[in-house]
Amino acid sequence: MTNWYKVGKVVNTHGVRGEVRVISTTDFADERYAIGTSLMIRHEGQKEEFPVEVRHHRRHKNFDLLQFEGYHSINDVEKFKGATLYVSEELLKELDEGEFYYHEIIGCLVITEEGTELGKIKEIIETGANDVWVVQRIGGGKDILLPYIEDVIKDINIEEKIIRVHLMEGLVE
Repeated sequence: MTNWYKVGKVVNTHGVRGEVRVISTTDFADERYAIGTSLMIRHEGQKEEFPVEVRHHRRHKNFDLLQFEGYHSINDVEKFKGATLYVSEELLKELDEGEFYYHEIIGCLVITEEGTELGKIKEIIETGANDVWVVQRIGGGKDILLPYIEDVIKDINIEEKIIRVHLMEGLVE
């Protein structure tokens, strides 16, 4: 069975020629959306999947605009609005040391240097300067927002799914 990993969300159609507007959650948009790349589209909570092949890709403002083989009009792609785009595990390349895929970070337990468990990473937000990791607290409460910078993120152990952090003043209420 093939594992599929989220690379973006279709937020709308674009024009009348079958393009979709995508907010990417990948650092490798040019690679993920290269012509001929196979992707899968699925609405969250639904079983129906649409395998697609990228026909055309371009950047427009903060979006990736994609067109798929066999989908030539707005009517063909309307059904994809709100759906999630996935890439096959087989298309993931090896990363350099110290680099991680989002799916490797999401779900990791976050602990302080003193050993206090804070919660698990539930989301990664891309900002201009650095990513922000959203930690869902153990026992509830307001999420913790951790900037992905050396002063805060001290150690990442993907095998054990543990991230050790230094809580700078003001990060946690």
